[in-house]
Amino acid sequence: DEHHGPIGTWEEFEKYPWPKIENVSFEDLEKLAPLLPAGMKVTATLPGGVLENLIGLIGYEPLCYALMDDRDLVQAVVDKIGEGELSVYKVLCQMEHVGALWLNDDLGFKTQTMISPEDLRAFVFPWHKRLVEYAHAHGKRVMLHACGNLREVMDDLIDDVGIDAKHSYEDIIQPVAEFKRQYGARVAVLGGIDVDALTRFSEDEIRAYTRKVIEQCAPGGGWALGSGNSVANYI
Repeated sequence: DEHHGPIGTWEEFEKYPWPKIENVSFEDLEKLAPLLPAGMKVTATLPGGVLENLIGLIGYEPLCYALMDDRDLVQAVVDKIGEGELSVYKVLCQMEHVGALWLNDDLGFKTQTMISPEDLRAFVFPWHKRLVEYAHAHGKRVMLHACGNLREVMDDLIDDVGIDAKHSYEDIIQPVAEFKRQYGARVAVLGGIDVDALTRFSEDEIRAYTRKVIEQCAPGGGWALGSGNSVANYI
């Protein structure tokens, strides 16, 4: 709900039933280990990212007010989220067959970030950095999935947070080939076949479109062919 969330006051913060890692089952991931061919590993995702959970717990509209009126409450919620997500990473990093971790956190929309770049730097990116540093210390790569126009914070994500790869591209924001030209020497590039094209193009059109993207992105390596975002069930 964009207008409400379960946490709007300090009292609601104190009463919120924060999930505990000891109550979480990793059975599905554990069962994969003996099934994998030699040399293959799996990736694992968080239960939503720091900003996504912050918006979910406070509500997007109330969060915008809270960033002006009660930043201490925002920080308290963020820290609870970050601590929980770090506890998930700590379990995943002990699994030898987990080769990489997703840092899945949608940060923006078509024209800009969901909250200001300054507030992302103040509240969200410090926890992103802690997650990445923990994963790197345990030999795991971290791949960011983040929708939206991130032009104002991409340098932060690459240079400060330290992500190893970036996923989610829309041609209307920045085509993947353009992103690779700009950032490909500093971060791996994942996907980029635009979901709008996958939705509307004919088979011949999507073949030609995909071939062009391959020709633009494959030279030099550092890119994986894939869709720009999740392939929706109506495609």
